[in-house]
Amino acid sequence: MVQGILNTSAKLDAPQVQALLAGTHADPFAVLGLHRLSGGQIVLRALLPGAGKVAVLKAGSLAVIAQMHLTEPGGFFECELAQAPHDYRLQIQFKHETVVLADTYSFGAQLSEAELLAFTEGRHVRPHLMLGAHVIECSGVRGVRFAVWAPNARRVSVVGSFNGWDGRRHMMRLRHQAGVWELFIPHIQIGDLYKFELLDRNGHLLQLKADPYARKAELRPGTASIVAGLPTPIEIRVDRATLNDRHAPISIYEVHIGSWQASETGEFLDWDELAQRLPKYAADLGFTHVELMPISEFPFDGSWGYQTLGLFATTARFGTAEAFARFVKACHAAGLGLLLDWVPAHFPSDAHGLAQFDGTALYEYADPKEGFHKDWNTLIYNFGRTEVRSFLSASALYWVEHFGIDGLRVDAVASMLYRDYSRGAGEWLPNLLGGRENLEAISLFKQVNEQVSAAGGITIAEESTAFPQVSAPTYAGGLGFHFKWNMGWMNDSLRYMAEDPVHRRWHHQLMSFGLAYAFSENYVLPISHDEVVHGKGSMLTKMPGDRWQQFANLRAYYGFMWGHPGKKLLFMGQEFAQIDEWNHQHSLPWKLLQQAPHAGMQRLIRDLNLLYRSSPALHRLDCQAAGFRWLVLDDSAHSVFAWARFDDAGALMLVICNFTPVPRQNYRVTVPEGYAAFVEALNTDSEFYGGSNVGNGSAALVVENGLISLTLPPLATLFLRPA
Repeated sequence: MVQGILNTSAKLDAPQVQALLAGTHADPFAVLGLHRLSGGQIVLRALLPGAGKVAVLKAGSLAVIAQMHLTEPGGFFECELAQAPHDYRLQIQFKHETVVLADTYSFGAQLSEAELLAFTEGRHVRPHLMLGAHVIECSGVRGVRFAVWAPNARRVSVVGSFNGWDGRRHMMRLRHQAGVWELFIPHIQIGDLYKFELLDRNGHLLQLKADPYARKAELRPGTASIVAGLPTPIEIRVDRATLNDRHAPISIYEVHIGSWQASETGEFLDWDELAQRLPKYAADLGFTHVELMPISEFPFDGSWGYQTLGLFATTARFGTAEAFARFVKACHAAGLGLLLDWVPAHFPSDAHGLAQFDGTALYEYADPKEGFHKDWNTLIYNFGRTEVRSFLSASALYWVEHFGIDGLRVDAVASMLYRDYSRGAGEWLPNLLGGRENLEAISLFKQVNEQVSAAGGITIAEESTAFPQVSAPTYAGGLGFHFKWNMGWMNDSLRYMAEDPVHRRWHHQLMSFGLAYAFSENYVLPISHDEVVHGKGSMLTKMPGDRWQQFANLRAYYGFMWGHPGKKLLFMGQEFAQIDEWNHQHSLPWKLLQQAPHAGMQRLIRDLNLLYRSSPALHRLDCQAAGFRWLVLDDSAHSVFAWARFDDAGALMLVICNFTPVPRQNYRVTVPEGYAAFVEALNTDSEFYGGSNVGNGSAALVVENGLISLTLPPLATLFLRPA
């Protein structure tokens, strides 16, 4: 809306003019634009550094109303008018161009008192609709409304490609009750670069800050925010609830977009190229979901996206937000759910980012004992601050609502839950009750999980401790995540597999212990990127023995994993047994698929996924004890495990693992009652996968006296279904 005339008691004094020219004036709306003096005169003032002449025009006809006078060198113009114009424009003559613009300081307040109060009180669920840069039309003029939370700043300006990055041109209005600065700048367009220039409370000029709520940013090493449209909210898919349910088969393909595949010229694939390749590939291998490592904007490639500074912006590395939306649709069209890694635990200390945003610890805890991660050299969000909580929870909602993604995998949950995470004695501060738990983070998790769930999405916690009820609903006292990574299972089982088979008998419990707690949470079994970096080698090279045995061990392990209770997650490249550990700077070694053992491993993953998805006994009760029964638990001498999987309608699948290179003839297993015979549904030692083809073929394994007698192939897992 147009502001109209403000009443001013007297002419502007010299100190105020100098404050404007110096960029230190805290309330530019009190002096710029139209004002009525105490004597009744109407004066128009404008601060236009670099301008030579300025004329006042009628808005419609562009007829000249008056010429403004340069009353102070440096760009301060003013003039008296016979009467206040209903609407006007400024014709500004710069050195190399003349432009006609609506006066920024002719427009009134942009944000309502109600929404500012809701933001202050934490009731504004979607502050990204209020803060940031929004293309709007105000009083018939198209432009951009900027708003930023910076309560401790003395002055905030919008600077950008449209004003020569001069902080005096577009100083903002402070809405005191919320500490929000706002400004409508006419004629700004989508694609314009911008940042915020701030003076701290002591009048010191800070590093230019990117917009925390920006929806687009420059490609690194650039750091400016970019005016972008707000993506239209996406309707929830009809099948989303079924696809993401804990009774559903969930098999996740984890991907680092920058190194999954390179273009023919060695560059990053963009979203449209990825949409042509990745969904088809993942769906063909039988995965139900793709999970992307962080794709929100981040400055340093080597952080893999886990040190993000743009929680509302898709990274410019792979194209636009509109192209990302097309990628999401391509995943859904292929029948895949799409999960995003989301990082609310910490942020990097880059000067253009959130650190000391308004000259104070605004987004982070002020005390390093609360606000600094030594492990990652990053800052920790102040989870107890209302506006920071809203910022984080709104980001989670944004990806679900505006892009239709199916859920968020929340990174580094353990580091948020505990105040003493990775800290020694004296290096952390207890909570208000004297404990080590971060009560503010716990509260935030509950809030985010409830809001994301209400929006139709799921959340998955990367949480490595025994914190209780991570995946229990909030109404039952839990944190409200839908699933939790089973880090204990991963660590124990990989330790076991690294042992030479001759020694595995002494470590038998590592493979069985996970069942002692397998149903205490809704678990995902994760073989993630973390297991194939930093000297850990690839999944293949973790396995002992010669190359043939390594492949056989890995095939047996994948069989164990897909037969084990819990949803599945596998990092890219491990589906075809990448030899070298993952390097984010290089594409996956796709040429390995020209070699039979690697192609065989890929076929195994496809068939494991298809068996898992088509067999309710393998997924319906993944998270319930009723879906599992040990058949052979204590045969450590032969390193054999066997169990039965059930669904809630009586369907059954047997899983038998032999973790030695010795074939075992006439191995007897007691089976559940009521079945006459079983047949092999899958054998990881099949020659089709690169194995030795030892097994039971298509022959029926007849039940006699409650037992079946079968051949166990070496270093292999068998799946048996009722004949």
